[in-house]
Order: sequence, then C-alpha cells, then structure tokens
Amino acid sequence: MDWGEVPEETARVARAVFPKGCLAMRMRDTLGPVFADTEFTGLFPSRGRPAVSPARLALVSVLQFTEGLTDRQAAHAVRSRLDWKYALGLELTDTGFDFSVLSEFRSRLVDGAAGRMILDAVLLAAGEAGLVKARGRQRTDSTHVLAATRELNRLEFVVETLRAALNEIAAVAGEWLAALAPPEWFDRYSMRPEDSRFPSRWAARVEHGHQVISDGFAVLEAVWGPSAPAGLRHLPAVEFLRRVWVQQGEFHEGQPRWRDPKNIPPGRIRYCTPYDADARTGAKRDLAWNGYKVHLSETCEPDAPHLITNVTTTPAAVSDMEMTTVIHDELEERRLLPDEHLLDAGYVDAHHIVAARHEYGIEILGPVQTATGWQTKAG
Repeated sequence: MDWGEVPEETARVARAVFPKGCLAMRMRDTLGPVFADTEFTGLFPSRGRPAVSPARLALVSVLQFTEGLTDRQAAHAVRSRLDWKYALGLELTDTGFDFSVLSEFRSRLVDGAAGRMILDAVLLAAGEAGLVKARGRQRTDSTHVLAATRELNRLEFVVETLRAALNEIAAVAGEWLAALAPPEWFDRYSMRPEDSRFPSRWAARVEHGHQVISDGFAVLEAVWGPSAPAGLRHLPAVEFLRRVWVQQGEFHEGQPRWRDPKNIPPGRIRYCTPYDADARTGAKRDLAWNGYKVHLSETCEPDAPHLITNVTTTPAAVSDMEMTTVIHDELEERRLLPDEHLLDAGYVDAHHIVAARHEYGIEILGPVQTATGWQTKAG
C-alpha cells in the first residue's frame, strides 16, 4: 500500500507537543511521504509473508542517517518517538518492527542495485517543494570508506587468498583436493593468518612467502590440468587467486618466487583483500586505508537547506582529479548542474576549469595545484 495523510490523532498530539514543529515533522510537511511502496515492488517476491512498508523503511533509513542512529535505536524511535510517528504517518499505538528488518531492507537495496533510488526520490520531492534546483551553487568533496574486511599485510594477504581458494575447492571437490595437497598444507593453511605464527626474521618471512607462492602456482596448475573436475577454474576464489598471483608472484630462473616489494603493481590496481575484489589502497593527506572513496556533492546556497545532489563511489586509489568530469556528467544527467562549483585542489586543474566552462557552463572555484616539475624548480 501507499501511505498518505498523517492520522488525525497523531497529528493532533504531535502539534500539541511540538507547536513549532521539529526536523522530522517539518520534513513530512514540506516533502510529503517522499516514497511510495510501488517504487520498491521489484525488490520483493510476489509470494511470501507480508513485508513492512518499504516506503516507510526507506524514510526510516533517511531519518536514521540524519540522526546517526544504529538499527536498534532507529527501530526504537519508530515505536516511541512522536515526531517519527508523524513523519511516517503511523498511529500512536503502532508498535513498529524488529530492528533486523532495516538490515534486510538495505540488503535488498544493494542486491537490487536500488540504493540510488532513495536519493532520486528525495531529490524529486525536494525539487517539487522548490528546495533544490539547477544552476545554483554546489560543492563537492570526497571522504574515505573502509572495506568491510580486516587489514592484512602482504604475507597475510597471499596466505589468506590461497586459503580461501583451497576452502572453496574443498567444498566442491574435496576428494580431488585431498589427493593433491601434501600433508604440510593442512598445517600451513588450516588457520587464518592472524591465528598463525609467521617467522619473525625478515629473511624467514620472505622464504615463507616464496613457499606460499609456490603452493599457489601448484594449485593453479592442477586446477587447469586435464584431471581437474570441470568448473574448478571458474570458482570465484580460484579466479581471484589467479589474479593475485599475477601481481604477487613471479618465476625467477624457473623457480616461483614472491615478488620483491619494488616489483609489485601500484596501489591503483593492486588487490588488498581476498574478500572484496573492488577494494583498493588509497591515501589522502596523512590518511591511508583499504576500501573506497565516496564523492559527495551538495547545494550550498546561503538561504536554502543544504541537500546532497549526487553520490559517486570509486575504488580508493582513483584520484579526485579523474572524477571531476564524471561528477559533472552525473549532475547533468540529473539536471542539477550548478552555475558555481566549489572544489578543493584535488579536483582542479586548468583543463577542468576550461572544460567545465565550455561544456557545462560551470564556473569552477577552487585552488589550482602548484607546478612541481623540475622546470619550475630550475626557474
């Protein structure tokens, strides 16, 4: 169902308690319901137990993000807070839902690639209310997003990558793997790297790395061999093992070796965890992390609320400079291009200043990076 008017009793009590309104109530009064259940039809099966209104769950997610609440706190707010009941159009006696419903709803959004739907609906409602429009002033900046994995050093990474591949092979071809694996593999790869005791001396650690690389090449050779069960080479963990071994391993005088640190690919393309193939290592000023970078654009008019107009996520190693044109393209697609775009030095160079003015009619405001080449230093 779609939800419309706020119940009369809820509205009466809420206005008595908040005669001047509050954030959640003003949002409901200005933007309306924002979401409709029919927009989320494709995320739910046609048969099964009744679901909590996805439109309400979407609005709960927005309110939850606005106030920085956990799932438990957000579910409790739905049950107990008058302003939230007003915003959600609920009866005063409504008991809400279990907090686990929120994580299930987010999983549906992710699996259905529908996360952007939430932002688009809010922007549409804000546009109809006159709160956001094209050709104003906007600003963009990026922040880091950590991958949901443990940070690993190089030795831990190659060990865990091989261990993950062996576990996946064991699940579909256990007998074949048992015949292939020598007894010492169990001691070497049965435990997670953080539970293992690696050699303390650097030379011994390098030797252990050579051994892991050699074992990994043996697995890959066997998987691609004629006696391997069909489909093993297409397992996700095996394919990831192959890619990592291209980056981390090499043959020196016919012997498999762990690459020297100076001979590994740059962080832009180098994998950093076996459980998230898209995550990369990034650095911004004095911060380094494994994961992603999110670029947020928002309105910054002095007489209007600041609203996010675009969100773009990239692997952490992608520079801000590469995203300037991409962000302008996405804002143009949303019909929300600004007249003035405030950017920090990471996004600005002469090419982007000229291109933004001629191709998009945008005036970029921000510091241009200083020249650091030898010609400048030599005068």
